[in-house]
Amino acid sequence: MSSFPLSSCFQDSRKRRRRSLVYQKKRRRLLPFIPSADPTQRLKQMGTLASALTALHMQFSDDLTYLPGMAPPSANQAKFEQGGMQVLSKEDIESLDQCRAMCKRGECPPLLVVFDSCEGFTVEADDQIKDLTIIAEYSGDVDYIKNREHDDCDSMMTLLLARDPSKSLVICPDKRGNIARFISGINNHTLDGKKKQNCKCVRYNVNGECRVILVATRDIAKGEKLYYDYNGYEHEYPTQHFV
Repeated sequence: MSSFPLSSCFQDSRKRRRRSLVYQKKRRRLLPFIPSADPTQRLKQMGTLASALTALHMQFSDDLTYLPGMAPPSANQAKFEQGGMQVLSKEDIESLDQCRAMCKRGECPPLLVVFDSCEGFTVEADDQIKDLTIIAEYSGDVDYIKNREHDDCDSMMTLLLARDPSKSLVICPDKRGNIARFISGINNHTLDGKKKQNCKCVRYNVNGECRVILVATRDIAKGEKLYYDYNGYEHEYPTQHFV
């Protein structure tokens, strides 16, 4: 947790930010996702995402975007992270680059966005997904946390927690984003909630830049909903009312 003073509005905005993990144990190489073989199935998958984005008046983007009046690209430097940020290995960068290349070819991850009357938009696996598979990179507009004190977006993701708080950054997928925006969070306050988790969200230093990546933490069966811990690091997101 940051120790600098916060206004009450800033505290409220912090409680709407999702927190990615900073460090994790040494593990095997990350795997690129395997797109569904059937082109018709892939079109269906992309169609569900397009419908969800349209419902929220969002544009699709797989990238971190930098707009005038927000944080510039030069602000996103992993070296500013308080305590340092783990470096994504060369092999894992290759897997990430492979995922991005597949998406540009229309070979999307095997996921469906499904509306649930209780949970809202959710994401479920449309094929089996292996443990340690890259699910998606969290995308959206990059801004300084200080600029988002009065923001009511419930999907902001911590990108950089700088030694100098004025340089801390968030990803804001309110106008642009991808399927990561719709993946559900677990209820941190119940045992059943924690059992649902099958993904985790980790912040990495990728060639000097901060990036946030969602990774499968176990094998995920077709039809299973995806869940990760919104409070992976700072423990401030209010999840007590989550299913």
